[in-house]
Amino acid sequence: MFFSSLLGGQGNVSDGTTGFWRGLIGSGRNSAGVRVTPETALGLPILQNCVTLLAESVAQLPLELYRRQDKGQREAAINHPLYDVLRYQPNGFQTPYELRECSQLALGLTGNSFLSIERRADGNVQALWPLYTDQVVAYKGPDLLPYYQVGSNPERLPMRLIHHVRWVTRNGYVGLSPIDLHAEAVGLAQAVRQYTGKSFANGATVSGVIERPREAAPIKDQGTIDRILDQWGSKYSGMDNAKKVAMLQEGMTFKPISMSNVDADIVNILKLSGADVARIYKIPLPMVNDLEQANYNTTEQLLIQFVVFGLLPWLKRHEQSMMRDFLLPQDRRDYFIEFNLSGLLRGDQKSRYEAYAIGRQWGWLSVNDIRRLENMPPVLGGDIYLQPLNMIDAGKGAPDLTNPNTRAQLELQQREIERILAQ
Repeated sequence: MFFSSLLGGQGNVSDGTTGFWRGLIGSGRNSAGVRVTPETALGLPILQNCVTLLAESVAQLPLELYRRQDKGQREAAINHPLYDVLRYQPNGFQTPYELRECSQLALGLTGNSFLSIERRADGNVQALWPLYTDQVVAYKGPDLLPYYQVGSNPERLPMRLIHHVRWVTRNGYVGLSPIDLHAEAVGLAQAVRQYTGKSFANGATVSGVIERPREAAPIKDQGTIDRILDQWGSKYSGMDNAKKVAMLQEGMTFKPISMSNVDADIVNILKLSGADVARIYKIPLPMVNDLEQANYNTTEQLLIQFVVFGLLPWLKRHEQSMMRDFLLPQDRRDYFIEFNLSGLLRGDQKSRYEAYAIGRQWGWLSVNDIRRLENMPPVLGGDIYLQPLNMIDAGKGAPDLTNPNTRAQLELQQREIERILAQ
């Protein structure tokens, strides 16, 4: 009891700006004075691009349930009840891609993702059902474990029935919402877009004016003025009339109107606010279609940066939360869940083949290992690992080239290396 009170006791541990109150008053205050919620924030192209890039990346990666074997080996645990749920049919209407995309999207917008776990009689997972984040309230129980109240259901569900993935958290129970935490930056981006939209809707903008000298007699007939302007527009406006020579009479002059300083600053503010949103999710700007500073030489390095610093932390949250919630305690030593990142880190074809040749030459890759990495079927005899004959203990001397077996092995190694490099 003392230990429970020392850690804060029991009670509601949800963020005060989630659920009903977020819908009523919006997220945290911001200087721009706009209402910031996950729904309104998703309307920003740069933020939508960031969260969907992460969600689609998480959803498209292969997710495997493995069984540990002797000597560090592993195999796909196709006979485990959880395997089909993760790989083929998580529930009655969603595909695995859709469920993981939905989960990561909620996590990226609200900092929390919830799934309802339907279990079989033996305790293994039978189905996973998505829950709307704003309908879930988290509580800390007397045993210091989280309990969840879903919607209007008065019953608080234990951990074994709710799969909860958290972003950065201050209390250890509920993740912070990136939108709430950065309401100032997101609100500024929303306000600038609203300002520009209303300027186009309500403002009057012309490309130029035709001026007459002060001493000329004024034209009092509005029909004459409209006729002069219509003739000017039909003859000199538009792409087909570009660069035509105009002649103005009665001392008239044409004065073009350039973009104001305020309008020019709006363009810069849009760029800066978009960069701020990308920083929230640690996404390199070229990955969200801002190619101003991108070049071919840095594209591969930017992809690695995105995977390592932007995507991998989210994947680890998902993996370890699934290990905690989906596997029974007695299965955790023998089974583990892992995303396969090799497809995102493959690099270009020439670099891959050179790396395969080195791995094959020095003995840590077989032909079938390489073919699996390239998504090709195995071949007969492709599981042989080569060993360089010059890798011997010091003092034993060079290999005996008069030995027919030694010469045959060296020739086999050379042919394999040449074949791989020739592909």
